[in-house]
Amino acid sequence: MRSPRRRGQVVRAVQYALLVAVVLVVALTADWGQIQRAFLDPEVAAAQFPSVLSVALLNTVTFTLLGFAFGLALGLVLALMRLSSVGPYRWLATGYIEFFRGLPALLVFLAIGTGVPLAFPGTFLNRYVTIMLALGLVGAAYIGETIRAGIQAVPRGQVEAARSLGMSQGRAMVTIVIPQAFRIILPPLTNELIMLTKDSSLAFLLGSTTAQQELAQFGRQALTQYRSLTPVLVAGACYLIITVPLGILVRRLEARTARSR
Repeated sequence: MRSPRRRGQVVRAVQYALLVAVVLVVALTADWGQIQRAFLDPEVAAAQFPSVLSVALLNTVTFTLLGFAFGLALGLVLALMRLSSVGPYRWLATGYIEFFRGLPALLVFLAIGTGVPLAFPGTFLNRYVTIMLALGLVGAAYIGETIRAGIQAVPRGQVEAARSLGMSQGRAMVTIVIPQAFRIILPPLTNELIMLTKDSSLAFLLGSTTAQQELAQFGRQALTQYRSLTPVLVAGACYLIITVPLGILVRRLEARTARSR
């Protein structure tokens, strides 16, 4: 009978052979000219610049930062309410978090963009404010739970040491606990920023002019115009310009946190 190591080598060899066979079949049977015209037409790709950077990418980054800033501020409040000794604060924060974590972001965009003007006739929300509220309300539910977990991860002895020096509970929380908690939760917060970057594509539900388009809507309109998936790939590459560096940052922060622990 073969040893387990030998069997493992045979299994890996079969997997590699199967992979090579699939690659060869695709390479020999695919119509690469048609694939290039459909997915990576250089002329269509060139036509997307500089608008895809100066308009769509810039708007996507702006929407994301607005939503993240509002979500971070509201999430911090929710986290402190969840940890409060006052029962109604905890109930309100818990209800909010469960409600918005259970709703699709798409419904929140529709509710803010369409429902608010219908419920309050004459009310007009700026497009940027609407997107900030929609992204921030959803993001705050996740950020709040992340911050709460970070605060609870700070050793209790830190608070006790601060109190022994004469600090009040509030001052100890602001100057000792929260700064340490944010160092702990930086990786998950960065992940939430990535999620909000992708959720910003829902801004197309609110309608827009050419100058207000974000990456997803820009790619969709160009797809209709050129009858080619090239603009969609260009828009996807621009998303990766944002998300890949953030993903690398997350991994480095996680590794740094693990080393410090």
